[in-house]
Amino acid sequence: MSTPDPCAALLLDNQLCFALHSTSLQMTKVYKPLLKSLGLTYPQYLAMLVLWESDGISVGDLSQRLLTDPGSVTPVLKRLEAEGLINRVRSKSDERVVELFLTERGQTLREQAKALPGCILKASDQPLERLMALRDELLALRASLIKQS
Repeated sequence: MSTPDPCAALLLDNQLCFALHSTSLQMTKVYKPLLKSLGLTYPQYLAMLVLWESDGISVGDLSQRLLTDPGSVTPVLKRLEAEGLINRVRSKSDERVVELFLTERGQTLREQAKALPGCILKASDQPLERLMALRDELLALRASLIKQS
């Protein structure tokens, strides 16, 4: 019986973080041409996904949903507004709060985006059930990591 190599734990290909990171990079590469046809970048797409779920939410709520800070999402929102997909409006009840509303064009884009999940499923070459189980495992891992931070 051989003794486990203590350095094996430091090999790049043995790192969960690298498996997640490199897979995320590849997923973004698959999305890029699909999103280009919609005129969106990946961060813009994520913001639009949230807005398609919850039109009229605040910038703070959007950034919480995306697990980012409001300052990093603001440039994305400014670009979406410049593209005519959203309107940013100061709240009437609290002027410190900026609310986000889809324009008609932003709502219409949702219909075009409906094809994307099928394209991603095809590109993954995995059964839907396996991808949903993987997603659930990743969400559980994320929840555990959030507890630690």
